[in-house]
Formats: sequence, C-alpha cells, structure tokens
Amino acid sequence: MAGPGGQTRPGPGGDKSWRWVLALLVLALVAVVIVPQLLHRPSVTQIDYATFVHDVNAKKVASATVDNSTGVITGQLTGGQRYSVNGPGTLTSSEMDLLAKIPAKYHTPTQSLWATWLPTILLLLFLVGIFMWFSRRAQGQMSGIMSIGRSKAKLYTTERPRTTFADVAGYSGVKVEISEVVDFLKVPNRFRDVGARIPKGILLVGPPGTGKTLLARAVAGEAGVPFMSVSGSDFMEMFVGVGASRVRDLFQTARKQAPAIIFIDEIDSIGRKRGAGLGGGHDEREQTLNQMLSEMDGFDPAEGIVIMAATNRPDILDPALLRPGRFDRQIVVPLPDLEERLPILRVHCKDKRVGPDVNLELVARGTPGMSGADLANLVNEAALHAVRRGSQQVEMADFEAARDRVLMGQRRESLVLSDEEKERVAFHEGGHAVLAYVLEHADPVHKVTILPTGMALGVTQQLPLEERHIYPREVIEDSLAVRMGGRAAELLVYGDLSTGASNDLVGNTELARKMVREWGMSAELGPMAWGSQGMVFLGEDLLHSRDYSEDTARVVDAEVAKILRDQEQRAIELLSRHRGGLDAVARGLLERETLDGDEVAKLVDTAYGGPVHSNGSAKVPTFAPDAQPAPPSDAG
Repeated sequence: MAGPGGQTRPGPGGDKSWRWVLALLVLALVAVVIVPQLLHRPSVTQIDYATFVHDVNAKKVASATVDNSTGVITGQLTGGQRYSVNGPGTLTSSEMDLLAKIPAKYHTPTQSLWATWLPTILLLLFLVGIFMWFSRRAQGQMSGIMSIGRSKAKLYTTERPRTTFADVAGYSGVKVEISEVVDFLKVPNRFRDVGARIPKGILLVGPPGTGKTLLARAVAGEAGVPFMSVSGSDFMEMFVGVGASRVRDLFQTARKQAPAIIFIDEIDSIGRKRGAGLGGGHDEREQTLNQMLSEMDGFDPAEGIVIMAATNRPDILDPALLRPGRFDRQIVVPLPDLEERLPILRVHCKDKRVGPDVNLELVARGTPGMSGADLANLVNEAALHAVRRGSQQVEMADFEAARDRVLMGQRRESLVLSDEEKERVAFHEGGHAVLAYVLEHADPVHKVTILPTGMALGVTQQLPLEERHIYPREVIEDSLAVRMGGRAAELLVYGDLSTGASNDLVGNTELARKMVREWGMSAELGPMAWGSQGMVFLGEDLLHSRDYSEDTARVVDAEVAKILRDQEQRAIELLSRHRGGLDAVARGLLERETLDGDEVAKLVDTAYGGPVHSNGSAKVPTFAPDAQPAPPSDAG
C-alpha cells in the first residue's frame, strides 16, 4: 500500500516477521533439549539378563546402576565397555545377593524440567500461532470490506521518479496550455494579482496512442504538488453506491493535500450521457457521475484542486460534465504532424543501436497518420526485424520492412497461390495501382504487391501527397474509382467477377452512403443530412428508429447505388484506355511480386506512349509528406 511520498506502508497482515521469530524459538528449544543428549550419549552394548548373571559371577562387571522404575541395569564392564540389560521389574533376594557381589547403585529417576514442560510449551505455541493466523485473516477480510468505498487513486509527490515535459517530444502547443496549470499551482499569486482564475478542469481529448496519459505524468513531474491518478473504471464495483463513495473519498483526500491535481484516465467509462438508457436514473454509473458533478462544482466547491481527465470519446460525455466550472478547457492532443513525428522518433530511438544510413526525417515523412504509440511500435518492429536478419544494428531497410508490416500486415509465407489465382490477383491489384496513378486527385501509389499480406491476398498501398482537412467531392470520387479498380480489371480481363473485391465494396458502400446521408452530395436529396444513429448505452432512446421516411430511404439507397455504378463505369473506361499499362503492371507483379510507385508510373507511361501527366511521374513520392494515409486496397 503506497503512502504519501510514494512510501510503502504495510497493510493488514503485511508484516510476516513474527512467523520467523516463532519458528526460531521452537528450533532453539528442540536444540537445547535434544542436541546435548545426542552429543553426550556414549556407545552402549545391549546384553541379555543370563549373560549379565554369568558376567557377574565371572567378575567381569565393574559397576551396576539399577533403575527402580523400569528395572533396567546399566553400568561398566571390567574392560571399560558400557552395557545395558533389561532386568526384572522387581528384584528378589537372590538377585539382590547377586548384585551385592559388585558395586551396585539403586535410583529412581525424575524427569527434567525441560522434558516435563516441553510438550506443553510446544502445544501452547502451536495454539497461539493458529489463533494469530485466524485473527489476522479475519482482520484482513474485514479491512477489505470496510475499505471497499475508499478511492483507489495513486498518490505521487516530488520524491517519486518522475516524467517531465522534456520527456514528451513534440506537442509544444499542448504543453504550453497545460503548463499554465503547473505555473498556477507553483506561483498562484502571479495569477491572483491580475484576477485570473485557473481552469478548474482540463480535458485531454485525442485519438488513442497520442500520449494523453504521458502528458498527465509530465504534469505530475513538473507540478511540485501532490498528484492523484485514478482510472475511470476504478470507481465502478458490483456493490451499489461504491462508485459515489470512492468519488467522495477521492476529493476528501485531495482537499487534505490541496493544492493538488486529480487525474482521471478514461473518464468516458463513468462520464457517459445520462438519459433513459438501460439502467435508468438508478444506474450505478449514473450515480457515480452525479457525485462527481457535485464534487467538481456543487454547493461546496473544492478549492485548490485542479482536475485533469483524458478520453478519446468526447462525443459521449455528459454535457453537464463539459460545461464551464467543471471542465472549463478542452485540450486536443491530435495525431502528430511531420514536425512532431521526427522528435518522437528520436526519443524512441535513443536506446536503440541505429545504423548510420538511417534517416529519421525520411521515416517521419513516410509515416503519416501514425500516433506516438504507432511510432514506438514502428521503431520496435524495426529492431526486431534487425535481430531476425542477424544484424547488430537497426538499418534503413529494417524501418522499411517494419513500416510495411505495420501498414499492410505480416506476410503469410505459408499461403501458396496457384498460377491462376496469382494472375487474377496481379490484374486485380494492377487495376488499383493504374487508377491510383492515372486519376489526378487520387493518392499516389507507394507500393503494390501480390504477396499474401495480413488478411489480403494482395495489397496496393497509397500515401497522400499533402495533408487534407477538407475532402472535395472530386477527391472522394477518385478514391471510389481506385477502389473499384480491382473489380473493373477483373471484368475487363476475365469478363466475370470473383470474391477478391469484397473488402473494396464494403469500404466504397460506406463512403458512398456518407456522401448521401451526411455530406449532402446527392443531387436528388439536396442539402439534407442524417447522422449516425445513437446507441442505447449512450443514454439514447431504447427503440431508436431512423429519422427519415421509407420513401427517403429508397432514394438514399438509389443514390448510393448510382454513385457506385458511375464510379465502376468510370474505372472500366479508364482501364480500357490504359489496358496496355494494366497488362504491363500485371506482368511486372507476376515477375517480381512487388512494385513501388515509381516502377508503376514508368510501366504505365511506357505503355501509354508518353507521360500520362504533364509533369511526368511527379505524383509518385519516395516518401510522402505529412498527410493522412488512404486505406490500402486489397484482394481477398
């Protein structure tokens, strides 16, 4: 159990030293009683009574000692050898006369104090040990039951090993916003003199793996005040009222430590919208949220306490939790851009043996859309690949292989395609690659392969040229056409279809449905949008139905089908125009199994009889600048 300052204090039943002391005492008693007897016991010859009588008459017995209680006779022979004989229990006159011939002694032995009390002492010690064991076990169970409503927050202070802002690469804007909290806690008068009030709550919002928890640890290291960290799931228990009790205990502990910081990770587990839902108003999670709202800004507000929280689902949080006075400020922790990915890669490569040919700037350019956790995994995969190669250092080829594995998946060496299947996959992926190069607004081809990778039989990987925040319709339509390229190539070459385009069709249908339902890109429906349906667990209506009529639903389906058929026809026409390039790319894939974007561009331009684009093959970057990656098109 961690105490303040990170010190460890024993919990119930934590000190086990008494057991060792008891065991040593028992061993010492046994040693005192038994060991001396074993060490000083001389060798004794056992003889029968007839032999003893004969030796007495022959004057071979030097002495005798008779035990009156047992009748055992011990003594020493004339030769110096000690003997023992079982004599009669009661001595007769003749036997007394026999013993009178030698120096004989008679005694009645008495038990020693140790021999008398040792069994009793050992029994008492055993009973005391059993009693202490049961009492400590019961005490531990009772303390566990009594402490079930206590907060499970971990308390960090400046004495603990800490993470600072220097350990967080990139995110300079985020660190500036968070550092205001640290400055206020360190120098509060600087803000109070101006009349400024620090935000009471700070919510870190961002995709998974962007370093929200790492930033909170950095605040703990920089603040110089007590920092209490707890996960949202720690409040929930099977017992009713435990969550609210733990919230109360958390804030009571923080008030005693004030000024202090409370960090709640994954707050969406307890902060979801209240409403009808499945649990109603008596839901345990809802009661926990109500208690937190009261503690954050209720009748008795907590002064000197700053609350930080992290989530990647801000859309499901209750509005009362996000209003000013509770979480005043939301800090977005986005996916790192090019300038931030480079220092993140340097941080993760510090403890790796990196070769001189590794250019981390090129690696950063070739990893658009990756989070900090993805970059850490990329560096680790590169190191693992170097070990598998038998290399003593991580080289650029290892980063290339690691990036392909992360983006496209692991190669399936055990899966062997027949010649017919391999040819069909080659034309399928060739259709994707040719359209990605030919279409003006499509993301350029980075690599295309017919090696079974991940769950796909072949993969066409695209990397965008620039970062996009708004997607024009022409970009979306080109993306739809590229995904239709595999299906169109099979129709053009074989005249029939296969199951290879299943994943492409699923992605295209979803994208086309968003164009119609959410983005208003349908001429038939006009400027109307219907978002995704709410989920029951978010507190929406239990029996939720779509908010448009059956007639509108038929129009939506018709418009989605029209968009997909138009792009399929467009893909077929373009591939028919560039049939020579399609055949050349397919032959290249059958011969070499993998082609990069530059090789695809050269094959298509050569078959076309000149550059497809006026600026040549400038659409094909070796490493794409910062942008969001397009999902790979695959067959299988």
